[in-house]
Amino acid sequence: MATRWRYLIALGSNVRHPRHGPPRAVLGAALASLEQAGVEIVSAASTIETAPIGPSIRRYANSAAVIETDLDPPELLTVLKRAEREFGRRAGGQRWRARVLDLDVVLWSGGAFASDELTVPHPLFRTRPFVVLPAAEIAPGWRDPLTRLTVRQLRARLTRPRAGHRWAAWSGP
Repeated sequence: MATRWRYLIALGSNVRHPRHGPPRAVLGAALASLEQAGVEIVSAASTIETAPIGPSIRRYANSAAVIETDLDPPELLTVLKRAEREFGRRAGGQRWRARVLDLDVVLWSGGAFASDELTVPHPLFRTRPFVVLPAAEIAPGWRDPLTRLTVRQLRARLTRPRAGHRWAAWSGP
């Protein structure tokens, strides 16, 4: 009997798809495509809109999903990359450019994983509100295997107000 793995994946889009429509609809269509590929969608977060990182000027639709599959991380990456290509994403080119679909493996129930093509947990997810906020909606208790913090705790770190320097307002004698 094959092992069933759970993954937290991040979804993003900031380009309209000719068949699926605007970025928010692209994310829903991407989840349906993954289901057709044999991936079980356990839960999906609400979609949020965020400013782009890098050269793109279009706002992103971002979400997250908890999925279940018997695929190991490299096999799942192959499925995600295939879905991105089917939605029109091209390999190479400028980093962080506009894209119809971006799918990233964020966390894995097996803990940590690293290869030349994939690192889990995603190396930058802890610093990205557009990943952590949707993830906290559907997987608040999932622990990052490296920091041992829950996704809820990571969200709190990203969203808590930052105290200013108390001495900045003091004009002195």
